[in-house]
Amino acid sequence: MKKLLLTTLILTGVQAFTIAQDFQGGFVQEELNMKKYDKDTSAHAVFLNEFGNTRIDLANDDRISLIVDYHAKIKIFDNKGFSNGTIEIPIHNSDESSEEVTDITGTTYYTDDDGLVQKAELDPKKVFKVKDYKYGSTVKFALPGLRNGCVIEFRYKLISPYWDAFRKWEFQDDIPKIHSQYEVHIPGFWNFNASLRGALKLSKTSSEIERECFTSHGAKSDCSHIIYVMKDIPAFIVEDYMTAPKNFLSAIYFELVEYTNPYNGVKTVVTKEWKDIDHQLKITDEFGSQLKRKDLMKERMAPVIAGKTDEMDKAQAIYAYLQKWYKWNDYIGIYSSDGIKKAMDAHTGSIGDINLTLITALNAAGINTEAVLLSTRDHGNINTLYPVLSDFNYVIAKANIDGKPYFLDATDPLLSFGLLPLKCLNDKGRVISLDKPSYWVELNSLQKESHTSSLNLTLLENGKIKGTISNYYSGYDAYLKRKEIKKFNSVDEYVEDLDGKLPKLKILKSNISNLDSLSQPLSEIYEVEIDAFDNMNHSRLVFNPFLLNRRTSNPFKLTERDYPVDWGMASDSRLVLNMHLPPGYTIETPPRVVAFSLPNNGGMFVTSFDDQGDAFSFSNITRFTKAIYYPEEYPYLKELYNKIVLTEKADMVFKKKQ
Repeated sequence: MKKLLLTTLILTGVQAFTIAQDFQGGFVQEELNMKKYDKDTSAHAVFLNEFGNTRIDLANDDRISLIVDYHAKIKIFDNKGFSNGTIEIPIHNSDESSEEVTDITGTTYYTDDDGLVQKAELDPKKVFKVKDYKYGSTVKFALPGLRNGCVIEFRYKLISPYWDAFRKWEFQDDIPKIHSQYEVHIPGFWNFNASLRGALKLSKTSSEIERECFTSHGAKSDCSHIIYVMKDIPAFIVEDYMTAPKNFLSAIYFELVEYTNPYNGVKTVVTKEWKDIDHQLKITDEFGSQLKRKDLMKERMAPVIAGKTDEMDKAQAIYAYLQKWYKWNDYIGIYSSDGIKKAMDAHTGSIGDINLTLITALNAAGINTEAVLLSTRDHGNINTLYPVLSDFNYVIAKANIDGKPYFLDATDPLLSFGLLPLKCLNDKGRVISLDKPSYWVELNSLQKESHTSSLNLTLLENGKIKGTISNYYSGYDAYLKRKEIKKFNSVDEYVEDLDGKLPKLKILKSNISNLDSLSQPLSEIYEVEIDAFDNMNHSRLVFNPFLLNRRTSNPFKLTERDYPVDWGMASDSRLVLNMHLPPGYTIETPPRVVAFSLPNNGGMFVTSFDDQGDAFSFSNITRFTKAIYYPEEYPYLKELYNKIVLTEKADMVFKKKQ
């Protein structure tokens, strides 16, 4: 992250007041004639120009507001780019005030079937406001007359009473941009930190002082006027295995440091130290006060831990009890808004309700347990330079037993003790306790997923393969498999569905063990019959060892990737095949033997094959030893997956000796 300190009124020199430099709009023949974007010929649309201007000023109601002007022009090459003609503007509100969008205009320029240039204007009646939830809505409109080769242009003004939430500017989008410019005007009463995120650099930045740009009821202030420009911006391509895209989009973010009330001169420092946040959380009714309710939980947990003297036994009993007691209501957040007593009585609650109950209950049982605040993977990264409570949207427990930490989330009845859902494995968490200062803890590399498949099969002369397939899952893989099975009304339904997905395989008998024993590995054992005849040529017998979990495409398709590959955890997958052949049969096409390793012991894909004449063995190990792989490691990951796909798609071929 590149940090730009925007301390207002420290700029030297006197500059004249500068009007925002918006681009010239309207019809341009060359834009309509444009057939492709030379810097990205695969683009279905491109921003020709984009301009934003944000200032803190007085709105029409004489209230200090954030006023945002936006103007954009987009070239649409084909119908796959039509989605860029639908504009969505998120707005926020509280119980007392709301943002509003005004002055919306839109125009589409296109060439009709007769080769004549036409212009279609947006009908104001076709601008809609859709309520998303209590405190959020979306203003939507679609540009009219879209067709291949058209150019759309639109403008709007957003007025927000939330001047403390200064608007970020995302230079990067899912289509490329030729030119993007953002201007800000910040009166000297306000002081912001700005940070440039993402891999791209600014093409230009400039700053100047605007004299007395802010005036209100006798209060006057100069402003910092800052211009940010970026040109030839590539599209941001979302790939698998990443956290929230906003973590990596090239953008400018603003955080309020302090402000002075223009009317009474009182200064308020917004950016606090962690000791201030710790104190705030400890005295808050919805957080710290709930963690102090040990007497309530001691009474409720007494029968749960009766007869148990070992801390681990107590902790596991309390954890399992609350997992079954509560049903998560799908609300996230770090607070218990109505209190843990009310949530327990209702048998339902938010993330905060359930996990604050867990923390308090464990402490009531004498088990040292702390709260951990975190941001889920889709919520974004945490600012570690200074505390921002809104960065956090989730709370879990950290139980300290026999000198070892166990991270717990009781909101999912299928999570084993010490296992977190993938959404929680996002960089760092902040540990909060009632009796000591908070501190950071790493959340990546806390756990791993592991899966082993063992196939013991026999090829018969009638072209059938019979035998046993055994799958063993541990760690996060066991959790995922349990979730998959529990979606069905019964285990039999799950097995029937699996049987239907594999047309050449018939499950004769099945046995699934430890489905509800979360502390144990989950196992599946199937007696199977497989048709080895080639659908295209019945004189050939074919078999693919990767019949259950074959990977058929490489998830990594970019030439370069500017953001990490984030699995969330390390993984280990193994396959062992032992097959017996009937007399007179031989292997015409054996499986591929591959040995590919990632640099710095980052992982590997290895296969081995041993032909013993009337039998053979084949094994495979796919291992990723790290949770996160950085952009410089991307080419190696991509090549490893190329090896995986080629190996796993190749069938073995058996033939009868002449």
